Amino acid sequence: MPIILDHIERMKPYVTAKQPTESSGAIKLHLNENPYPPSKEVIKVLKEMDEESLRLYPDGLCEELRNELAQRHQVQPEQILCGNGSSEIITLIFQACINAGSRIAMPDPSFAFYRTAAAVRQAQVVNIPTREDFSIDINLLIDSGADVTVLVNPNAPTGRCLPYSEVKRLVHGFSGLVIIDEAYIDFADEAASAVPLISSCNNVIVVRTFSKSYSLCGVRVGYCFADEEIIGALLKVKTAYNVNWLSQKLALAALCDQNDLAEKTSAIRRNRDILSIKLQAMGFAVIPSQTNFVLCTPPEQMNAKELYERLLEKHIYVRYFEQPRLEDKLRISIGTRAEIELLCEEIERLLN
Repeated sequence: MPIILDHIERMKPYVTAKQPTESSGAIKLHLNENPYPPSKEVIKVLKEMDEESLRLYPDGLCEELRNELAQRHQVQPEQILCGNGSSEIITLIFQACINAGSRIAMPDPSFAFYRTAAAVRQAQVVNIPTREDFSIDINLLIDSGADVTVLVNPNAPTGRCLPYSEVKRLVHGFSGLVIIDEAYIDFADEAASAVPLISSCNNVIVVRTFSKSYSLCGVRVGYCFADEEIIGALLKVKTAYNVNWLSQKLALAALCDQNDLAEKTSAIRRNRDILSIKLQAMGFAVIPSQTNFVLCTPPEQMNAKELYERLLEKHIYVRYFEQPRLEDKLRISIGTRAEIELLCEEIERLLN
């Protein structure tokens, strides 16, 4: 009898982007990490860490963090689940809510980890093509005939964002479960979160993370909002102590410093505009973004893959996707103003 299940043996793993091997000097604009440090309150908690707490189990329900999230989003703590990054939250949702053979509709292109989660559960992904400009047609999702719909909003890797009215129309118009991933919502100029929908709709889960806007990728804390019955199901399948003590404390400190969040996200939006303008001046076609990255097509002088490789030689990391509709594009994370200047200087040198 084979040790590994047949469908696991056949599936392709989710592949993370290449990490720099050099100790310093690399410009990392490929992982959508926040270029600014975490809140000073986070650093304070880290420096004052209680060593005695390391030998004790953490709070298995993240009660303190849940309570603060509930207060800020005007929901009940029982409508929140915290996890080891949003990737664990996604995995738990698929374990609790999706069977082998379930049909999952999602825009194409979108965040590839959902495809991996579906493959593990032997579910079928129904690709809903985005329009030529990569905008999402909500009617196609509603009429897909699928059991579940996944909407990453703002979308990755395109950067486009649907208004709240369209998200609400999807939730009300689709009969099955709707998963809305808001990993990048804090970078959107005007988009409103779908969290309020959970008070009146029992078919929606809103997934969030501390990784992007709070500068806590390495801490690995994600969370979701949903009807109490759905959260109860997710609690049944999660591991006993899935978020460690230190991560809970650091995430709480970050959450309580909303001034720092506002300053960082505003700076990233400004830098996003600057980068977009500079790229367009060099002949790039830039898709309007509501995230902390831009998806762009290089001018004719150099194709996307070659430019990606040439930048890599200079220890400048951007993201290249070798897949349909994206193979002629680069995704560039928004860095500091200095990193943007260095990137654009190097691109201009390579193109000329």
